[in-house]
Amino acid sequence: MTTLITGVAGFIGYHMAEALLSKGEKVVGVDNLNDYYDVALKRARLSRIGANPLFDFRKIDISDRFLVRELFNTLKPTTVVHLAAQAGVRYSLTNPHAYIESNINGFLNIIEGCKKSEVQHLIYASSSSVYGGNTVLPFSEDDRVEKPLSLYGATKISNELMARVYSDLYNIPTTGLRFFTVYGPWGRPDMSLFRFTKNIIANEPIDVFNDGNHKRDFTYIDDIINGLVAASNLVPSRPPDEPDKSISPPYQIFNIGNGRPVELLEMIKILENALGRKAKLNFMPRQPGDVHDTHANIELLEKMTGYLPKTDLETGISRFLAWYKEFYRIS
Repeated sequence: MTTLITGVAGFIGYHMAEALLSKGEKVVGVDNLNDYYDVALKRARLSRIGANPLFDFRKIDISDRFLVRELFNTLKPTTVVHLAAQAGVRYSLTNPHAYIESNINGFLNIIEGCKKSEVQHLIYASSSSVYGGNTVLPFSEDDRVEKPLSLYGATKISNELMARVYSDLYNIPTTGLRFFTVYGPWGRPDMSLFRFTKNIIANEPIDVFNDGNHKRDFTYIDDIINGLVAASNLVPSRPPDEPDKSISPPYQIFNIGNGRPVELLEMIKILENALGRKAKLNFMPRQPGDVHDTHANIELLEKMTGYLPKTDLETGISRFLAWYKEFYRIS
């Protein structure tokens, strides 16, 4: 049993690898270590799992179809957890080609590898950004997703459609997970909690878009990993007596969030209290591409796996700050 994790040096990828390795499972990790954010942070994540004899790291760009094809031909993984992608809504406004290369071409290369290697289960990262301009909350997996507000969201909708086609045509079991604002230790520097923490400690102002008048379904990383592991064990299958395979492909989609959205200004207050400092707020208009509010309906994942997030925002921020101060050596 070998699990291939793409984006293994990333925030969620690193934690997923750590979780599987702790259970004694063999993991091959792939990452191109790009400089979208601090490469030193990515290497630090890798160093924590690199000494484990069950872990094998390959520096590969998933947009290179020949390298990906060779990887699958030699590795023949049992399960693929595909987390590599060009992340970030705002970055897509200035560097759109990166999203097509990684999120579309890269996804195609990975799912083609799954097809040819007869992978037993492909689990891939989608996003709450697929809900885009939807206004009915909480967001449910049954909602129509045809109003993305960003190219990033559009690529994630495309991934879900591609997965459904491959599940239908080639009987590949696929599971897409729509992540909702993941945060916690070893997080991404481009996310709001990370940026706010850095600036408040440095006594610099923080940019608060939409004047802070929006909500996010902040989800702690440990809860995300528990749900991700549970979903990866839930392999979808086509009913054997289903005459029309187009109706029931081995394909599933889950929201994976906290289910309790918090106003951005409330998150800032919690962060201020934890740091013992007041933030200098630089109120700004709503950023193009940003979803106004996010709220995950997590009933389906709970029903199918027993998923139940346990970490409130105060606890999660406290744990994040403990890591942040230690990692950056801040007293």
